[in-house]
This record gives sequence, structure tokens and C-alpha cells, in this order.
Amino acid sequence: MKTEKTHPAMLWGKLPDGKVQCKLCPWQCVIAESKTGICRVRRNVGGELVSLNYHQLCAANDDPIEKKPLFHFQPESLSFSVACVGCNFRCEFCQNWQISQMARAEGRIVGEGMEPASIVDHARHSGCQSISYTYTEPTIFFELAYDTSKLAHEAGLKNVFVSNGYISIEALKMISPYLDAINVDLKSFREEFYHRVCHGRLEPVKDSLRWLAKSGIWVEVTTLLVPGQNDSDEEMNDIAKFIAEQMGPQVPWHVSRFHPDYQLTGIPATPMSTVEKALQFGREAGLRYCYGGNVMGHQSENTYCYHCERPLIERRGFVINKNDIVDGKCPQCGTVIDGVELDWQGRK
Repeated sequence: MKTEKTHPAMLWGKLPDGKVQCKLCPWQCVIAESKTGICRVRRNVGGELVSLNYHQLCAANDDPIEKKPLFHFQPESLSFSVACVGCNFRCEFCQNWQISQMARAEGRIVGEGMEPASIVDHARHSGCQSISYTYTEPTIFFELAYDTSKLAHEAGLKNVFVSNGYISIEALKMISPYLDAINVDLKSFREEFYHRVCHGRLEPVKDSLRWLAKSGIWVEVTTLLVPGQNDSDEEMNDIAKFIAEQMGPQVPWHVSRFHPDYQLTGIPATPMSTVEKALQFGREAGLRYCYGGNVMGHQSENTYCYHCERPLIERRGFVINKNDIVDGKCPQCGTVIDGVELDWQGRK
């Protein structure tokens, strides 16, 4: 029988009767001996919590940073993107359900061992300027992300999370010295949607977003609009106001079109008119940067100066056709454009 390879978990505490409590995410799972938490990738072994996916990298690719999506963070740079099996949500529209739900649905964790130093070496040698912890939920492979992110900073690389935001403030504080940017999915502004469709909770995500907005970490927010589920005028307006008023007008909002996938194959794709309406709500709420997602060739992929409205970065999908930002400013009116190294333009 193959021996299960484990790694000591972070952020947990001992309880009576050999139980442990995981403190990595808001579920705060109490786990009995030999059992796993909700994510199915952390197990109580002899009264000690261990990670089951630290040595199981299930995806690794050199991606454009725009794919995360991050539009205001080193545009046109490459990010080495890595993932491990598992998630602490069960979103019925998940596009990576084969790996995010594998541990729960199939009871197995697959992948290849890749040590943090090797991940950093690959990123450097392939010309990537950052490492992204993405595809599944980085919270549930926190130990690998934490160890890798420390080495990445030592090597001059940035670190990026693409997350559902269901992460404890304690975990955010621990990773914050090494985390440079994050894109958080704000999937809805209704608890009912989070319970029914994501099998999670909204309020802890809002708490994470509020904390991140004050942390110094660059934050962008994504909302996938599912027709008839989270796309009412009232809800879209509520999301826009939350970002603008409780996070800040500098936070980019990506409004993405839904395409049928996983367990929501009977719902049609989001009309472009709905995306455009959401973007208008964003602008009316005071957001400086509102983007359409999954809208190849639409003008809402571009970055505009929020003061003089000059087009500054022109995109088509993940490809940048033009970047006119100079020293982080609009060359026409001198307005500072929010972000990190916005005039990167693919430089090495």
C-alpha cells in the first residue's frame, strides 16, 4: 500500500479527546482523529493536523498576469501559476471542478511533487515576474504557498493569490508580508446565493475584502454574473457600492460573463447587456476601473484614465496591444493611475 505523504499544517490548535481545530479559513473545522476537514485535504493524524496536498502540485503553467485577472499589476508580465487539489467551497459553476472538487468527489489527491525552491527556480528561468497560487483555492494549500512565497521574495519575484476570499484574517496576516496582489471572487451579495450555489458564506468574504483593502496588498475583485441568480440591478448595484465605499474607488472590478459549466449547464451565457449595466453601476458608484470579463474584443477590456478618459491600455483577451502609461501616470493629464508597475510593458 502506498504511504500517504503529509506535511505539518499551519494555523491549528489542539482540543480535548484528540481533536484539533483548523484555523485556516472561516469554517474553523473541528476534526476528530483520522478525519479531514471540509476541504478534504487536511487530516488529523494522531492529534496533529497535517496537509495532504503539499507534495501534490496538480497544475503548473506560465500565464499572462491578465489571466488571473489582474489588470493593474505588472501588465504584460508572465506569472508562474500553480495549484493543488481541493477547495473550501463547492461552487456549482466552477470552471476547474475536476481538480477543485477531486478530493471531495473522488476521495483522491493527485499531482507531482515540486518543492518551493523548484517552483521559484522555474519561475525565474521561464521569465516570470511573479508566482500565482490559483486554479483551485490557495487557502487550502497554504503551507506550500507560504513556503514558496518567502523564497520568491528572496529571489525578487512577486506573489499573487487568486482566491474566493474565504480565508481567516489570521491566515491573511501571516501571508501578508509576502503577498503582493490578490484577486478575490465576490460571487454574490446575498447569503442565500452563497449557501445554495457556493456552499459557503458571504460575510467572511466581506471581512477578508475589508481587511485586504487596508493591508497594502494590491486587490482586484471579480464577480461572475449568472443569469437569474446574482444579476439583478439591486444586487449588482450593492456590489459596486460595497467595493467603492468599503474598499475604495481604486479597486478594479471585473464583471465576467457566465458560460454553462459543471452543475449549471442549463443556464444560458450572460448577455453582454447585463455586463454593460453592471459596469455602469460600478462607474456610478465611483469606481475608477470597471472591466468586462470573457468579452473578447469589447472596449470594456481596456484601461482608461478616470480623469480625462483617455484610453491607456488596450487589451484583447490576455494580450496587450498598447500601453501608454508613463511613470504610472496618464501622459495626457498627468493623473496617477492606481496599480503596481503599470508601465511594465513586458520588460525583463
